[in-house]
Amino acid sequence: MKKPFGGIVLDTAFRLIVPFSLVYGVYVLIFGEAGPGGGFQAGALLSIGVVLSRLIMGDQASFNISIKNSLVLAGVGTFIYAATGWLALLNGGNFLDYSYLPFKAEHTNELHALGILFIEIGVTICVMMTILNILDAVVERGDENGSAK
Repeated sequence: MKKPFGGIVLDTAFRLIVPFSLVYGVYVLIFGEAGPGGGFQAGALLSIGVVLSRLIMGDQASFNISIKNSLVLAGVGTFIYAATGWLALLNGGNFLDYSYLPFKAEHTNELHALGILFIEIGVTICVMMTILNILDAVVERGDENGSAK
């Protein structure tokens, strides 16, 4: 996906679809605990925005993330998930017991919502970067003709 693909129709559709997919991915992330959706769905939607950007714009894509950075960010997402559980565990609760998170809140349900948000942010980052890593691995295996190297 080094060369741009498409013409005026694809460029116009790209400029309309990608921002909506990214905004919807953030919406699913933020309101995941209150409705259907969550970290996995948000990560898939956000990665679709990056994949579409790469397909249409090639290397000039504004949402392009290198393989090295995506591997690091996948680890960061996993760390956020695990750190949320360990924070509760280190404060005397069980793993992922959100009422023991070390944050100020007036009610336990606020800590619960904050804990779920941290979990979903970690899962979103990890899923998004893993999908991009899989795409990069598949693309690198083929040459310009589409055959295996």
